[in-house]
Amino acid sequence: MGFVAFEFIIIGFFVVKLKDFVESNDSNQKTFFAAFLESLYRFVLGSIAGACGATAVYPIDLVKTRMQNQRSNSTNVITYKNSFDCFLKVVKNEGFCGLYRGLLPQIVGVAPEKAIKLSTNDFMRGKLTFDGKISLICEIIAGGCAGAAQVIFTNPLEIVKIRLQVAGESTEKKKINVFTVLKDLGFIGLYEGIQACLLRDVLFSMIYFTAYAHAKIATQDANGINHPVSLFISALIAAVPAAALVTPADVIKTRLQVAARAGQTTYTGIIDCVKKMLKEEGFLAFWKGTIARVLRSSPQFAVTLLTYEMLQRLFFVNFNGSKSSLNFIANETMIDTTSKNISHGETTNELLFSSIAIFTLLINVFIGISTTLYLYRRTKNEKSEIPEIALMVMS
Repeated sequence: MGFVAFEFIIIGFFVVKLKDFVESNDSNQKTFFAAFLESLYRFVLGSIAGACGATAVYPIDLVKTRMQNQRSNSTNVITYKNSFDCFLKVVKNEGFCGLYRGLLPQIVGVAPEKAIKLSTNDFMRGKLTFDGKISLICEIIAGGCAGAAQVIFTNPLEIVKIRLQVAGESTEKKKINVFTVLKDLGFIGLYEGIQACLLRDVLFSMIYFTAYAHAKIATQDANGINHPVSLFISALIAAVPAAALVTPADVIKTRLQVAARAGQTTYTGIIDCVKKMLKEEGFLAFWKGTIARVLRSSPQFAVTLLTYEMLQRLFFVNFNGSKSSLNFIANETMIDTTSKNISHGETTNELLFSSIAIFTLLINVFIGISTTLYLYRRTKNEKSEIPEIALMVMS
């Protein structure tokens, strides 16, 4: 609680200083720096919201990992009948805090990992859009590129998190923390199982971003606008098939990244893992933790969104008006992107501000939804689309 209070104090100080700057009369500096500060502002709020979302569903993630790593010939390891049994045994044997083993690496990695993933998707969709339209195959390619781009950053975080998550299930009590895991792995060890991680993230992004884009079209209103509620629903719908269908790849990744204990089967790679799992545990073993994986994604969206909404209303700064205001009460003012197509500036200043605006939008993917922008709009008289910003998702 003390850490959370400290974060809110820092945010409050930052917002007050930001308010003073935006209200200044130096218009030459404001054009560039105000846009930069807006990006930084949304990055800070988004990072906290993303961390809150990850924290809220972390026990489900831990249960999912334990279930996926449970092997048929394990010794000196607590076994679980199902996800609920796993949850109860973790609390009984490790205490409530045991549900949050490995949380720190997850929190650290949420914001930058999603930035790489979602920004790449937006960039690739822009490059693969022709005459205002993007084909289904191009949508899938863009999503795949997004998943591939994040792996170099996410694999180290994943392997550290997973090893901490399964540490408590051993009956041989050892002191294991982030530092002992890092020391044991070494730099090269941080990329163990990267092929499986790449497989999972590419497949997840191909399914998710494609489903999300089409779900948004299906849920927009009569004016072609997606309001926060419809974006929220679209994200939930898209996450279900993406999380469920990619579970086998996630199981394989988990098996490769967790250090095998005495008596447990070891794997040399993806193909070896598939063969041994089929032989020893059967086809259904690849779907272990599916329910936990799906259930983790949906509430994570909800918590992230609600946290961001509250932070944005508590520390409100109006970047669009001639006079900014710091508002600690819910403010419903929104920037209407219909007044001008931000991708078609005609002067140098407009082009500069357009670039900054797009960068600002990309920052918003850290938290999924920005309530100060209509992120998706296509009018009847326009062939082009405002750059599409994907909703934050937990792969």
